[in-house]
Amino acid sequence: MRFGIIPNITKPEIVPVLMQFIQALIEFKFDFQIDESIVNTEFITSSYFDISKIHDKAKVIKNSDIIVSIGGDGTMLNTAYEVYQYNKPMIGLNIGKLGFLAEFDIMNIRSLLESINNNNFEIEDRIALEGKLLNDSNEILFAINDIVIDKGPYPKMIKLTIEVDDNYVTTFTADGIILATPTGSTGYSLSTGGPIVSPKANVFTLSPISPHTLTMRHLVLSTEHFIRVKVDSAIPSIQINCDGQRVLNKQSPITIDIFKSDKPIKLIHLKSNNYYDTLRKKLFWGIDIRNGKGDL
Repeated sequence: MRFGIIPNITKPEIVPVLMQFIQALIEFKFDFQIDESIVNTEFITSSYFDISKIHDKAKVIKNSDIIVSIGGDGTMLNTAYEVYQYNKPMIGLNIGKLGFLAEFDIMNIRSLLESINNNNFEIEDRIALEGKLLNDSNEILFAINDIVIDKGPYPKMIKLTIEVDDNYVTTFTADGIILATPTGSTGYSLSTGGPIVSPKANVFTLSPISPHTLTMRHLVLSTEHFIRVKVDSAIPSIQINCDGQRVLNKQSPITIDIFKSDKPIKLIHLKSNNYYDTLRKKLFWGIDIRNGKGDL
């Protein structure tokens, strides 16, 4: 089995973490390849540097069985965008802040590799979103967490019209709207008051951002639907961002169709790990700090 390693070289601790990870791979006799971005670091002076293991990112992804993203949740989202078309499973090794999506860290990497070596893991398909900008040469959007349509740097709100399967839903003014997958329900959507959704649920959530009405609420829809968002505002341009990683600025009016992608993201999940344990430990969900109730 070969691991393809995609490191975030902007992280100051990336080299020692990478060395520890490679040492563990060698101990378990796993093959590996590393993205060529690492040649810009002091890693090339280490005893682990082997030029035959260094390749461009596309080749690393294509020729590996498991892709390892080393960084944080943002790094993993960015890597997943490049990995999804190859249908390869991913692991996130966290050296960032929260590490909700990149759930492993260097402290438990040997137990992770032991579980993989013993085939004691499962591959979980996570829903992804696609979008088409209908009046802009059918440009394609892709997101694992969310597609956000907002007013960008401008102080005025935008007018949004929502349709579901060609059925009119509502028109409202707001700073924007978040269309999130279950994976993305614990991201930006959560900060607007959106629900936490099980990653195995086949639904989207629509979360208005600061709507100028008390009657606008979050909406949960089956992934069998497609969603059309029409933006018609006087501001110079609106902003569309996918996973907070890829940002487009477009002139209004614009129409965007959003739907479930036929290419899920594949994440390696240990059978011993529990999603609800992660909720409690990393988001403190259900923990009552007033009296110490709630078990981490």
